[in-house]
Amino acid sequence: LKAVILIGGPQKGTRFRPLSFEVPKPLFPVAGVPMVQHHIEACAKLPGMKEILLMGFYQPHEALSRFLVSAQQEFKIPIRYLQEYAALGTGGGIYHFRDQILSGGAEAFFVLNADVCSEFPLQEMLEFWQQHGDMHSFVILGTTANRTQALNYGCIVANMDTQEVQHYVEKPSTFVSEIINCGIYLFTPAIFQHIGEVFQRNQQELALEESSNGWQRAEVIRLEQDVFTALAGSGKLYVYKTDGFWSQIKSAGSAIYASRLYLNQYSKSHPERLAQNKLGGPVIRGNVYIHPTASIDSTAVLGPNVSIGEGVTVGAGVRVRESIVLHGASLHDHTCVLNTIVGWDSTIGRWARVEGTPSDPNPNDPYAKIDSETLFRDGRLTPSITILGCSVTIPAEVVILNSIVLPHKELSRSYKNQIIL
Repeated sequence: LKAVILIGGPQKGTRFRPLSFEVPKPLFPVAGVPMVQHHIEACAKLPGMKEILLMGFYQPHEALSRFLVSAQQEFKIPIRYLQEYAALGTGGGIYHFRDQILSGGAEAFFVLNADVCSEFPLQEMLEFWQQHGDMHSFVILGTTANRTQALNYGCIVANMDTQEVQHYVEKPSTFVSEIINCGIYLFTPAIFQHIGEVFQRNQQELALEESSNGWQRAEVIRLEQDVFTALAGSGKLYVYKTDGFWSQIKSAGSAIYASRLYLNQYSKSHPERLAQNKLGGPVIRGNVYIHPTASIDSTAVLGPNVSIGEGVTVGAGVRVRESIVLHGASLHDHTCVLNTIVGWDSTIGRWARVEGTPSDPNPNDPYAKIDSETLFRDGRLTPSITILGCSVTIPAEVVILNSIVLPHKELSRSYKNQIIL
């Protein structure tokens, strides 16, 4: 077995700014560890997993190399980064590196998108494939969404008895199905034949269109639109439906929600990562992750759903809820931080209040997903979580509401519903 994690590249993740300025989005900490580490952990648990490949078009990056070295040591499994020479789409990248994926005689391999958070039922997908499929069939992980939100995803129509995919539409304009694609796949080497057919078709089409100015590339292949749509109904594609948690991480607001889902899972998978109430320690409510190097005053109240990074200082009487505080940040006495991501090395002065509006899915709908809402609606900033970029300084006794502050800003007053450039 092998696993391929698609991490995209610098021109993607624009909805994740200003946080993606400082660190490649896959390394952004969610529930205390880099987003992509949750994927690696799930893959490394599988018996027979020989190698994990990260694939994207980030330039060689010091933070990425450091992360790969430490992850290899921690999970005792070879982890390599394969850099695409351009954005090749979800299918183009794996086709370009097919020799690396197949080297060592991989019988099957997982493909995971880095911008999803999930319980990763990989073992269950394998067992499902062994029961239903053969060497020429493939499995998509699916989950149920509500009817209106399903339109924002790839929709899967499957045979109720065999779970064979009969029809696949990426982001349809009208309702097709409540089963959506989770961006996690199990393939065998036979998939490359299907991707190769798309590649040849693209080449022929480009040869006919002389006026394409050369900016279109035959190598750009999208698994969802180009491959799954064609495979549906051929008896080769199956869907494994999961009831476990799943969410996309497109915007910074969805990172706080993903953090909540992972922190919730820690009580079973990593109880040692959750902070406990101790005598002389801060008050912990619900699930909270605190990095061992953080210094937290005993009168602070943290939680639920809070993740405190490396070297963070939290002063007396501070209240933090539904927030991610990144490394080196400092919250002075009596600050209040709600529904906010506090950037690296930022400082919030005494008695200041920094608050956002959560963009959570509807709690009364078990199938609701988080909306990746646009930044502006009707020319106004959509109220969402507040984001402070890195090295932002907020003075004492001000209020920052529903705002996005770009890195290296020193604010002098209160702000509401603004992007502070």
